[in-house]
Amino acid sequence: MTHIVLPVDFSDSTEKLLDGAVKFARATNGKIFMIHVAPSDIGFAVGDMGFQYFPEVEQNEIKEELLQLNALQQRIIAQGVDCEHLLKQGAAKEIILEYAAEKNADYIVMGSHGRSGIYDVFVGSLTKDLTKSSGIPVLVIPCHI
Repeated sequence: MTHIVLPVDFSDSTEKLLDGAVKFARATNGKIFMIHVAPSDIGFAVGDMGFQYFPEVEQNEIKEELLQLNALQQRIIAQGVDCEHLLKQGAAKEIILEYAAEKNADYIVMGSHGRSGIYDVFVGSLTKDLTKSSGIPVLVIPCHI
């Protein structure tokens, strides 16, 4: 069985990324290990009194993101592909690479967003960083087209 790590960010490109990952998993008899990396500073805000931390904002955001992950997982499973998911907070590249190692991933499937810079227009900055740092293949699905 092929182990596929699928980082998701809940952006507009998530639908295309999910479709491509499911097709790839079907073609390779794969299992998807979906991960969402939330920023460490979700509950922080800057105001007149400087930085303030609002734990209820962070808790609500994490709950919402877990609901979204559960919904995506159910959609993948409904299409006949085994899937599990994880939500972590921190630096995305490092966490994704650690998760891929932990799951003995054969591939990381990433989307290209087409945001900034010539290379980033076609690939995306996190995707670019992962392709440079990963010891396993990174399959890039164009999501901006």
